[in-house]
Amino acid sequence: MSTATLDSTTGTIRRAVVHIDDLDIVGIMHNARYALILERAMSEFWAEHGYGFRDGVPSSPDMIAAVREFAITYHAPVRGTGPIQVQFWLDSMGASSAVYGFRFLSEDGATVFADGRRVMIKMDRTGRPTRWTDEARAVAAQLLR
Repeated sequence: MSTATLDSTTGTIRRAVVHIDDLDIVGIMHNARYALILERAMSEFWAEHGYGFRDGVPSSPDMIAAVREFAITYHAPVRGTGPIQVQFWLDSMGASSAVYGFRFLSEDGATVFADGRRVMIKMDRTGRPTRWTDEARAVAAQLLR
């Protein structure tokens, strides 16, 4: 996946902080932390639009979704604690799927640490794929490339 043509107007950019427990034994951000930090950035975006969980109950049926695919390419290590940026956008939104692109950047945006894609599938309470609501599509439209 090439993200070279992206700019700061694509999708949304969130500030994240790398903490000491995000680092591995050699002092770089552990590979598993990228998925977690991306999840937090995406959750922050959706929470700003009223999507979340309270007392274990989803605020919308669109909150019932699962990751089908997560692919990441590492370009440069994050070599310590402190602020970084997480940029994500939607490449496409199908009837029950959403294909996100993302990248991790240095605080000044000059270094791309990693990029990739994440595919989400909207499900009903039985775990079967189901359509996104019109309300979620309206929010997601802000992220479409």
